[in-house]
Amino acid sequence: MTSIINFFLIAGVVQGFAFNLVTTLSKKKCDRVIIFLNLTVLFISLNNLQRWLIDNGYISDCFVIQQLLVPWYVLVLPMFYAFTTHFVQVQDKVRDFLKFSLIVFTVEIVIRMGLILYVYYYVPNRDIHLIEVYSLYEDVFNLLYSIFLFVKASLLIFRRNHLITYILSYDDLNWIKWFIRMGVVVIGFWAVALLIKLLTGNTEAFLFLNLSSSIVLYWMGYQGVYKYNVLRDRIVLRSSIETNKVLIGAQELKAHSHSEDEFLNEKHQKDFEKIKSHIINDKLYLDPLLSMEVLAAELGMSKSYFSKLINSYSDFNFSDFINALRIEQAKRFLSNKAYSNYTIVAIGLECGFNSKSTFYAAFKKFTSETPSTFRAKY
Repeated sequence: MTSIINFFLIAGVVQGFAFNLVTTLSKKKCDRVIIFLNLTVLFISLNNLQRWLIDNGYISDCFVIQQLLVPWYVLVLPMFYAFTTHFVQVQDKVRDFLKFSLIVFTVEIVIRMGLILYVYYYVPNRDIHLIEVYSLYEDVFNLLYSIFLFVKASLLIFRRNHLITYILSYDDLNWIKWFIRMGVVVIGFWAVALLIKLLTGNTEAFLFLNLSSSIVLYWMGYQGVYKYNVLRDRIVLRSSIETNKVLIGAQELKAHSHSEDEFLNEKHQKDFEKIKSHIINDKLYLDPLLSMEVLAAELGMSKSYFSKLINSYSDFNFSDFINALRIEQAKRFLSNKAYSNYTIVAIGLECGFNSKSTFYAAFKKFTSETPSTFRAKY
């Protein structure tokens, strides 16, 4: 079992370093959000690599190197907290713990080096009991400090919605919420492993902690890059949308094909134009939660009358009427070379669809091709 865990541990380390390399060399700008995400993954990788080297005996016989355990893990939660605050764009509204964390990291290394040198030169037989006692205190402090930062990040995502209103219009943050829930389990493993170490001196439980934290946080790393790229694209796309220029060829009035229909008259046509103008001019079709009931109420119409107008004058039901507008907006982005580096998912979401699958299905329905195929033509 230990061998299996060690295999996955070193595989995770390699994956972590590869993740850092790929994101660093990416063509897209590596701004602070990605930097903090990279540092989170990097410190996990360094911590687990150190653990793996020690457990497998791949360290020097030098006394100083054997006892010098660099506390990489104390920087994991500070970097995750910094990533979270920058991702939701509230870094100027909450306290920054980066400087304090770096001071803690430096002080812990200095203290450990001091103890190592003291034991090496002045303690008979170089008994490492003093270093082990310090390590326990260091572990307890780092656990409590990490829990503090984890709670701060959790409260920001779950409780302080008034601070993150802007970002919630682009991302529901469910992926971070799930990560936090899984993080509770990982921190629980940490606390149990430390308790076992305090009571028995056995450190094997830390293997499961390192493995579980690797799985959760590497997953969070890939999710974070993907979600942030989509978020960053959506912010730019939203500012670029020009809804007044949206035209829907298939939605032209077709009164001539229903001339015998008594419902088609000048008054009803004006009401339909009122609906169409309201939806387009106010960019309502960009809202993924848009409903016929709300629109009808806003325009002082009954739901049945509203639906009859849409069906009669557009030859679409309400859902298709709105999706047609969204697809036309998406086609403008996909056919514009200026947006060739923007993700298709970001374009679909910003045009009013609530998921990649619904966007692809609607695009195929209205154009008979996928967004990728459509974009490739331009």
